[in-house]
Formats: sequence, structure tokens, C-alpha cells
Amino acid sequence: MPEVAAMQIVRTVDDMRRACGELTQGGRILGFVPTMGALHDGHLSLVRRSRAECDATVASIFVNPTQFAANEDFAQYPRTFEEDCRMLEREGVAIVFAPTAEEMYPVGETTVVDPGEIGGRLDGASRPGHFTGVATVVAKLFHIVRPARAYFGQKDAMQVVILRNMVRDLNFQLEMIACPTVREVDGLAMSSRNRYLSAEERKQALSLYAALRAVAVLVADGEVNAAQLVDAAQTILAAEADVRIDYIALVDRETLLPVETAEPGALFAIAVWIGKTRLIDNWVVGEEL
Repeated sequence: MPEVAAMQIVRTVDDMRRACGELTQGGRILGFVPTMGALHDGHLSLVRRSRAECDATVASIFVNPTQFAANEDFAQYPRTFEEDCRMLEREGVAIVFAPTAEEMYPVGETTVVDPGEIGGRLDGASRPGHFTGVATVVAKLFHIVRPARAYFGQKDAMQVVILRNMVRDLNFQLEMIACPTVREVDGLAMSSRNRYLSAEERKQALSLYAALRAVAVLVADGEVNAAQLVDAAQTILAAEADVRIDYIALVDRETLLPVETAEPGALFAIAVWIGKTRLIDNWVVGEEL
């Protein structure tokens, strides 16, 4: 068997550009999985998809400060860099880009990527400025890595929409690929923030999946009225003492604006607080949950 090269860990923009350029010599297809670390099987499913479809795969680990508001969990966000790297190396990732905040945002930088009105919908309404931070850092990463394909999880449905718009509007030469949400055996969507939950909160978090399942059953039985579906989900979530609903919405998958009926392709999205932890989940009408 040919010898497999050891995974590189790259810290600077210039070194990452150089390393990715070497990987794409001869027209090789490069796949990219951006992460903030604290990896789980959801992240690894993106890596595996990239590995199956591309000649080489790189990942980034960067907890991006510009997408956290002052009252959010930037300082507490889980950081498990060594274990993350071991996981990525086992999956065959060629390079991990792990820059410092100073490397990504040198002193004097003034330019940001504003996603426009759509960035203030759903999660953006609860987290002002969040998607400007997301779009800016991902644009920078795309310019540094220059992948042919970039892989994201459908759990972060709004992020996928924002970034697809950015790729289209700013003429990035890459394909955005959204991969299915990966769930625990009991249905909880995998998330780095799940590790914040106490044992009791973890049980209550299952109400998100229960609410989505109930909505899917109603739609299968012929109920398509948005208000009725939202009410059904709200009833299930409200039954849990520590669950505080941020939003429940049926929206157009492209614009994230509310729709009145659950047509195939519409997005049913939920965000809640459980204790101090904010969790999101969603279902695309007509797709398997």
C-alpha cells in the first residue's frame, strides 16, 4: 500500500495558501470542511463526504470571535484541539488550518461581508451581527483555501442559506454542499453545545426532535397550515419546564421568510434555550427526518 502522508497543522495564511496550492496541483479536487472544533460525528460525516467526492480534504479549526456577541459563549466555547486533530487525522484529512484570531484579523482590518436583510431573520434576529461574522470569516477561509467544494451541515440551515447566497453573489468558484443532520440514537441533533447540557437538560433537549417528529406526522396526515404546525410544536416544547422558545417558524428555504403552508421544500425551524444553552434544529418538508 502507498504510504499515507501525515496530516499537517498549518497556522498562517501564507503557509495555508502554499500548502493548498500543492494539494491542487495537476487539477486535483480539494474539499474543505470549516469548523470551530469540539468535533463530533456530525463534523466527521462532512469530512467523510468530502473524502468520498474529492481528491484531498482540508479542515479548519477556528473559534471565530466576530460571530459571538458580548453576552454569548465565546470564552466558554469548548476547545478540544488535540482530540480534534486526532479525529481528523484518523479520517484522512490532509491539512488542518488552525490560525490565531490575530492571523485572521490583523490590526487595521475594516472590511466585513454583510449578508443583507436575510441575515436578520430567524437566528439573526436573536443574534444581531452573528451572520456578518460568519459570512466574513467563511469568505476569508474560502479565499485562503480555494476549495472546489465546501461542506456544511443542514442542522445550521440558516448558515447554509447565507453562505450559498454569498457564494452566488460574490462569484466564488466553488460548490456549497449541505449534508444531512446527524443525530444521536435518541434523535438529538449533534452539536458542540450539547456538552453544556446537564443530564436533566439533555433529556429535555429531546423535545426539539419530538416537536419536529410531531410536525412531520401532521404533514404526512395532510395538515399543512403553518399556524397549526407551529402550535403543535409549541405545545410539545412548552411541556418541558426548562425549555424557553426562541422561535418556531415555517419559512421558505431560500428567503427564510414565513410561509403559510407546508409545501415540499419549506423549512420548519426551531430554536430554544435550555438553561443557558441555545439549541437549534429543523426539518425540510418532504425530506426524511
